[in-house]
Amino acid sequence: MSRYYALSVQPNLFGGYSLMRQWGRIGSSGQSRIDLFDTAELARAAGDQLMCSKQKRGYSVTGIRG
Repeated sequence: MSRYYALSVQPNLFGGYSLMRQWGRIGSSGQSRIDLFDTAELARAAGDQLMCSKQKRGYSVTGIRG
């Protein structure tokens, strides 16, 4: 079963940063989630941690942008 996980760090309208996640099976629309952080560094650190754990579980991970 081929799965994907995409991570993106982007500024939000409230002065903070959002870690946007999208995941699912390749070929499907999948699911998404947005986590809010005060700084870009905190969002990237959380994204790096997620990337490592998802790669261990067999996801094809697209790196953090932004």
